Formats: sequence, C-alpha cells, structure tokens
Amino acid sequence: MFLKIVACEVSFREICYCASRSPNHFDFDFLSQGYHDNPVIGIERIQERLDAVEEGRFDAILVGYGLCNNMLNGLRAPAHTPLVIPRAHDCITFFLGSQARYNEHFLGHPGSYYYTTGWVEHRERGGERLERKQGAGLGTQLQYEELVEKYGEENAKYLVEVMDGWSSKYERGVYIDFDFSHHLPHRDTACAQCESRGWKYQEVPGDLTLFQNWLDGDWPDTDFLQVPAGREVRPSYDDGVIHIAPIPQD
Repeated sequence: MFLKIVACEVSFREICYCASRSPNHFDFDFLSQGYHDNPVIGIERIQERLDAVEEGRFDAILVGYGLCNNMLNGLRAPAHTPLVIPRAHDCITFFLGSQARYNEHFLGHPGSYYYTTGWVEHRERGGERLERKQGAGLGTQLQYEELVEKYGEENAKYLVEVMDGWSSKYERGVYIDFDFSHHLPHRDTACAQCESRGWKYQEVPGDLTLFQNWLDGDWPDTDFLQVPAGREVRPSYDDGVIHIAPIPQD
C-alpha cells in the first residue's frame, strides 16, 4: 500500500523507524508539536493537510494523533481517501504500545509526567509554536532569556514560577526508552529536568507494537478507527475513545 502519514513531530523517530521495517510505502507530513495546547488551531492545521491530499494517490491517510484535548473532534476525511487513527487518548498510548498498558501506567502511577525522545528534542526543530489556550499555560512558550529581555529579571522569575505551576501536580518523571534510540542523550536531559523539579526519575521500556501495526496495515477495530472517505470523527466517551459521526438526517 501507499500510505500518507500526517502526524505530530513528537513521534518522528518512532514512525520513521517502524516505516523502515514495513512492507508499505509512505509519504510523510510531520506537524509541529504543541497543537494539543490549542486544539482549535490544531484541528485546522491537521484538516488543511488532509484536504491537500491528492485524489487517487494514497490507499489511506494515517493520522498520528490521539484525541489530545478533543483535538480530533470534527476531523473530516477527504471525499476520496479514508483515514486510519489509533484509538488513543493521547500519544503516550503510542509509545507504550497499547491502551491496556497505558491504563496500567496511568491508573497505577498517577502524578507521572512522560518523556520520549520527541518530547525532549522537539523545541530544537523550529516550526510553528502556538499560544496556549487558557488553562494550559501562560501566554507563549518563551525561554527564560526572552522573558528577562522583555520583562526584567525579577518579573521573569515570577512568570517562570507561574508558567511552571502545572508541574506541581506531578511527582514522578518517566522516560519511555527504546533500544533503537538508547544511544541518544535525551534520558540525561529528562533526568536533569526531573531533578530540578523535585520529581522521582524512572525509565520504562517502550513498545512499538501500535506504531508497527498502524504502518503495516494491521488495523483491528479494537486499536484503530477506520474513517470512510468524507466522514467525520467524534469522541466516543468510552473505551473506544473515538468513533465515526452519524450521517446527518434530512
């Protein structure tokens, strides 16, 4: 099959690794990280990519996003090409390999913040950085030096404390590790961030099963939603996470 991938850059390394092992052929389109912080703009950006897909070129479009703050609500498949979307509340499910393992970690270890190679390195890639919606942070994601330059050192320290207030609900940082990226220095960065925030640091092995099945075309309904051409996605508010919106009746 020839498959179009529209996905968050956070999954770049894992998707490319699994694609290299897949019998299928791919065209990649990675979008900037952070759209879940502003889902209204996020769905607009993803929809733009879907609408730009050429008719008759691909067998399906693989959408590499979880529900992520309801960001997939209303996403519409092009009139000519179906979508395949993992059933996931957020992308951590992708890296842990299944909803079952996701639930095991989140229910068994509340107060955990998860790191992957993509989460650590995405800021180095440039790209669009959206203003966060209210409740997801304060203003734009500025670096400390920029805040000092704009507001002065004392005000910058205060703003950093406010912007980092989200971290107070966490007590553990978890780095999801894969053998193919084990040589990268990102675990050290994650460990240092945990230490600076007073969190316990832990590593857990990642699982590429969900990524690999998605790219290989193995799409059981328990793990993936296949959206026919022209249909829309809605949250399902159950274990299925997302479903196909009913066709409006005249």
